[in-house]
Amino acid sequence: MFTKNVLHQAIQRTSTSLIQFMLPLGGALLLASTTAYAQPNNKPEAEDVEELVVVGSRIRQTNPNTISPVKALTRESATIAGLNSATDILQSNAITGGSSQINNAYGGYVTEGGPGANTISLRGLGASRTLVLINGRRVAPSGTQGAVGTPDLNVLPTALIERVEILRDGASSIYGSDAVSGVVNVITRDDLDGFTIQGDVNLPTEENGEQYRLSIAGGMNEERFSLSGSFDYFERKSLTLNDREWTRCNRDMFRDPETGESWDYVDPKTGKAKCYPLTTTGSNGVTVNTIGTQAVTADNYLSLGLTSPVVGGPGSAGTTFTRFRPNAAITTGIPGYEGVGGGANDLNVRDTFEPRMLAEDLISPVKIYTGFVQGKYDLQALGDAEVYVELLASRRESQQTGYRQLSLDYRLGSPLIPSELGYADFGADQGTSDGDRVGVRAFIGYGNDRNEQTIDFYQPTIGIRGNLEFLPDWRYDLYTRYSRSDGTYEGSSFLIDKLTNASDAVAATSGVDASLIRDGLTCDINLTNPNEKCIPFPALTAAIVGGDLPQDFKDYIFRRTSGNTIYEETIYSAIFDGPLVSVPAGKIQGVLGFEYRNAEIDDQPDPNSIAGNLFNLSSAAPTKGKDNVAEIYTEIEIPILADVAFAKELTFNGSIRYTDYDSYGSDDTYKIGLIYSPTEWVSLRATRGTSFRAPALYEQFQGPTSGFRASSLDPCNEYGADGVNPNRAANCASELPGDPEFLATQGVEVFSVGGAAAGLFAETSDNVTYGIILQPEISDETQLRFSADYFDIEINNGVNKAGEDEILDRCYDDPEFRAGGGLCRLVTRDPVTKQLSVSDAYTNLATEISRGIDFSTNFSQAVGAGTFLLDLSVTRYYSQAERLFEGDEMDELNGSLEKPKYGGSGDIAYEIDAWRFSYGIEWISSMDGYREAGEDPAESASDYTVPDYYEHRISARYQADTWKGTFGVRNLTNETPKVISAGYFNRVGNAPLYSGYDYVGREVFINFQIQL
Repeated sequence: MFTKNVLHQAIQRTSTSLIQFMLPLGGALLLASTTAYAQPNNKPEAEDVEELVVVGSRIRQTNPNTISPVKALTRESATIAGLNSATDILQSNAITGGSSQINNAYGGYVTEGGPGANTISLRGLGASRTLVLINGRRVAPSGTQGAVGTPDLNVLPTALIERVEILRDGASSIYGSDAVSGVVNVITRDDLDGFTIQGDVNLPTEENGEQYRLSIAGGMNEERFSLSGSFDYFERKSLTLNDREWTRCNRDMFRDPETGESWDYVDPKTGKAKCYPLTTTGSNGVTVNTIGTQAVTADNYLSLGLTSPVVGGPGSAGTTFTRFRPNAAITTGIPGYEGVGGGANDLNVRDTFEPRMLAEDLISPVKIYTGFVQGKYDLQALGDAEVYVELLASRRESQQTGYRQLSLDYRLGSPLIPSELGYADFGADQGTSDGDRVGVRAFIGYGNDRNEQTIDFYQPTIGIRGNLEFLPDWRYDLYTRYSRSDGTYEGSSFLIDKLTNASDAVAATSGVDASLIRDGLTCDINLTNPNEKCIPFPALTAAIVGGDLPQDFKDYIFRRTSGNTIYEETIYSAIFDGPLVSVPAGKIQGVLGFEYRNAEIDDQPDPNSIAGNLFNLSSAAPTKGKDNVAEIYTEIEIPILADVAFAKELTFNGSIRYTDYDSYGSDDTYKIGLIYSPTEWVSLRATRGTSFRAPALYEQFQGPTSGFRASSLDPCNEYGADGVNPNRAANCASELPGDPEFLATQGVEVFSVGGAAAGLFAETSDNVTYGIILQPEISDETQLRFSADYFDIEINNGVNKAGEDEILDRCYDDPEFRAGGGLCRLVTRDPVTKQLSVSDAYTNLATEISRGIDFSTNFSQAVGAGTFLLDLSVTRYYSQAERLFEGDEMDELNGSLEKPKYGGSGDIAYEIDAWRFSYGIEWISSMDGYREAGEDPAESASDYTVPDYYEHRISARYQADTWKGTFGVRNLTNETPKVISAGYFNRVGNAPLYSGYDYVGREVFINFQIQL
């Protein structure tokens, strides 16, 4: 609990730190500022120039050149670029510099906020390390499922956005947790008078993927009060894999390392390159419309009761088969079936295309309703105070269409198995046979399923701000803010208990409901519990293997599931700012602030998920927990020199923050900065400081959540092969004796858990920036501003999970194996099914580095009757490195897939009278994934390189007195994503899963605004 005693201790400890930090430095700077002058101060008084609070500082500013690097993007410039939502604006290349973002293409992946959530990650360091504000105040997390810890950009009020300020520097000493890689501050308009209707339409020139937005905004300004607000409706239509040619056939796309020529596995059945659209990585042996039994070989077929060897399907190799595909033309071996898989060499053969796979979403659909209201009222008391209010409310309705495989395990000796498969003995119970052995496993393409989310988010704020009458020019700002995200998520799943019941087929007896009987058979449970109304497995036929399942059977085993996630956050804040003392260079400004935050999460998955009753899907326990933090902070800005020879300005800024969390204790962060302008047109700036990120609630309190990885992840697969690490081979032999050709048939089950019990604490970072700003005075008709800012961010004790890959590799390659403890304590193998299980908890272990330079140029020139405008921004990364364990070498990923060395955007425009004509370009440099994949490009049969990617746009805007319209084309040349080989990286179609590429293609966009 946060008490007066805690606050007293926080103030006492912070005061001591502030005195130790500020007094010596402040005294020296004050001495310099009072002795360096031989002339009076000619700076304009504060009231002569409008004062603004710019992101990165709490101090009111009049100088447009900030100490920390800040970029601003206006709503108008976003409209001209065809960006019609706050999400598109914030995830644009102009802001992210090419770093990968979570958007609606990630619907089938586990992400923060759950499916449908859109986030922003500056510097590519993760969304949880980027702080999002609206009007200088935090936007709370929103989403579904346990991993809710970052704001969902979908909640932002697009219609009322005036501009977005992006601080590309750490700022935890100013804002607290999460401001590690930067801060995004969304500023809303508060000067509306009247009403405006606005609409946006983005229409792809190929079918589907349309976007629509309609909004109304209005306001009124009276002598003592003002009120403004907006309502937005946004809809994005679905774009499926079938809607774009580059996603219709997920091919191998291998290459000959000697000649560089590309090649694909050719399907013997079609004579064309084989498609693998079921998975994201290509030909990895995932199969549908086939069956599995024990191995049938040229040596054992007689002992199994077969009269002749198995007939291999087209392209199959060898005479050993464990997978079989229906083929009515086969009359020998296994009548009606051809062999299509028996080892690693046959994975391409047994992979099976199924047309419904292409109904999966490439970009998932969403509908968003957003309302925003803000107002203020002049009290004419309490220091000319005004009471202000804000209310942000949003509803997101999102859904994702996927594709599901169903494995039906027919029990050994089941009457449902046809006589030609009577020999079959697939193996031990795989989870749905109640301990009985499995005779035949049918790998069935079940078809499409749908996940849905409905998230209601609201965030009211009320505050009062005014002047402190007993301190001249000092102001106060007191506010409280409450937020609540209430998300319901629904999906569909095969239930283990229903499959177990349905697999136990017995002869029906009198009294069993006729609707529960199939060919004289019913479920055994119907004999003792008729209320169960179990529908038995259908008799195994070629049609069943092909996915033609009875509807009543599907309705019994495949059920809707639902869960609910509530995330609440409360903030109490008090900020005081004003001048401390006047010096010849101006006024020393100070800020003192207090903040208390409480956050709670309560995620309740479906009861079947909690019970572990979801077949081949993640199970999850409730995630429930809370955390409180009390903070005190201060900031000071000291003008040292102003308007003297060789020093138009020299200003120092420093801040420090003390933080006390209930969960892990206390800490402090600081930041210092300096800006020096020898002349009006040259400024040098630098900052140094520390930042931190407190563990998100889900990282602390996540209930055990299980998921499955492919069986190919098992490190003991074919452990007897040449080239296998000798330690691994020995360890696998001790666990799987006498089976050097072992191939796992069960996926690896991974359990993720929160780290609170293990003492999880905040991750910290060191941030450094150095910059230069050039803005020469050329003429009234020519304006130029250029800036270059070097940044260096190093994150230590990063909150992360070791990852099942790392855990398994390190365990099975350890010469001491299980006797040595270590990561092997997190690994178990079922002695019967041989399935691996891995426990992966959040802990403090990772180190990450991001280092580079941001370049920005703005130029305007009067040309003829109009004005030529140029806006360019480029980010050049020198390092994007990480390591998981202390002592490991840093893994340099700069230039690898999803982490380009360069990312940039540019806009060229010409304004004349009421018209503006624009051309824009976004650029992502070439990328190379060989290092990350651990392959030598000179020897690899995979092509993991992608060339530079350019996306062009054009637009024209006309502005009249009461309306304006914009027309344009995005992705003018219809650039498609670059392609890579299958194997290591997640792919969409044949392209990397990467937000920097445009998946939609060329779009025509129209925007209109009408003032009423």
